Amino acid sequence: MRIATVTINPAIDMTIGLDEPLARGSVNLARSVTEAAGGKGINVASFLADWGLPSSVTGLLGSDNVRIFEALFQSKGLDDRFVRVPGKTRTNVKIVDGDETTDVNLPGLRADEAALHGLKSVLSDLAGSGPCIFCLSGSIPGGCGTEFYAELIAELRESGSRVMLDTSGAALKAALEAPVKPLYAKPNLDELSVWTGRPIQAESDLVPVAQALLAGGMELLVVSMGGDGAAFFSGEGALHARSRVNRLSSTVGAGDSMVAGVVAALEENGDLERIARLSTAFAAARVDADFTGTLRDHGAIETMASSVELRTIKR
Repeated sequence: MRIATVTINPAIDMTIGLDEPLARGSVNLARSVTEAAGGKGINVASFLADWGLPSSVTGLLGSDNVRIFEALFQSKGLDDRFVRVPGKTRTNVKIVDGDETTDVNLPGLRADEAALHGLKSVLSDLAGSGPCIFCLSGSIPGGCGTEFYAELIAELRESGSRVMLDTSGAALKAALEAPVKPLYAKPNLDELSVWTGRPIQAESDLVPVAQALLAGGMELLVVSMGGDGAAFFSGEGALHARSRVNRLSSTVGAGDSMVAGVVAALEENGDLERIARLSTAFAAARVDADFTGTLRDHGAIETMASSVELRTIKR
């Protein structure tokens, strides 16, 4: 089955490392600066490529600073279907001082009607080329209504495609409340709490929410819980998964790596246990400072997957 990731609000991720704690209102000296092509769907495709699964990547990219993205796509062997638009893709800044990270996310390019029409044309071509899993990831830029993802989901599912959603806020709300829902979704606990309008503090709070979404047409709900692992719900049952992380490095990219693990397991027609184990191992490999390999090291990842702690959630 073909895989395509959609990132309509990508970013260049600039990471600034400081020797001293960030001092507000003062001059701070950087010890390091790195830039990388980013955006949640692009990250997912990159992780999948490391695992050995090719994918198409699409969305909207500013033509003025596109080279950093094109270099990544070429190095990872990704099928570049991005629509180029005038201007620069935004930059997201992460300021790292010790164990703390401060994020400054700049606004993205405004999407006009022509750009969105071009994107829908690309998606239609991909959907028409055979069975496909589409992964819609990240925020939506100005010019897109909050129901844009919901509209895409309905169109893609009508074509027979499968859709995974990883977003937040109003876009998540619109998609989860639409008549045609994504087959798969991965909100975190805070994002799901915002959608329900009440804090979800225990599994007993989460279970009825998951049951309602599954009854509404979803096939899989994955709720990430940070250091407490993740909960997985499907028609097969419900599982809580957690991996032992020896030494936490950074949680940056953990959610995207978990989404990649879910998609990888779906691609091989894995059951709920396989989805929970593989996606949790993908995320653990991203955040464990003692893991020095990559997702290319299938043996190491499978060992991590086999050691994931699973527990049945009562429904």
